[in-house]
Amino acid sequence: NPMAFLAEQANGKASDGFTRIMDIEPTELHQRVPFICGSKNMVDKAEAFMLKA
Repeated sequence: NPMAFLAEQANGKASDGFTRIMDIEPTELHQRVPFICGSKNMVDKAEAFMLKA
C-alpha cells in the first residue's frame, strides 16, 4: 500500500492487473498480490494484457 500511495500521488497508477492496489483490503499480515506500478499509460497497457490472458 505505501508504494501504491506514492505512485498515485505522483500521478501514476498501481494495480494488481485487475483492481487498484489501494482498494485491496488486507486479510493477513504478510498477504501477497501481484504489483504493477508506474505511469498511468503503462499500467493501463499491462492491465489490457492481463485481461487478454
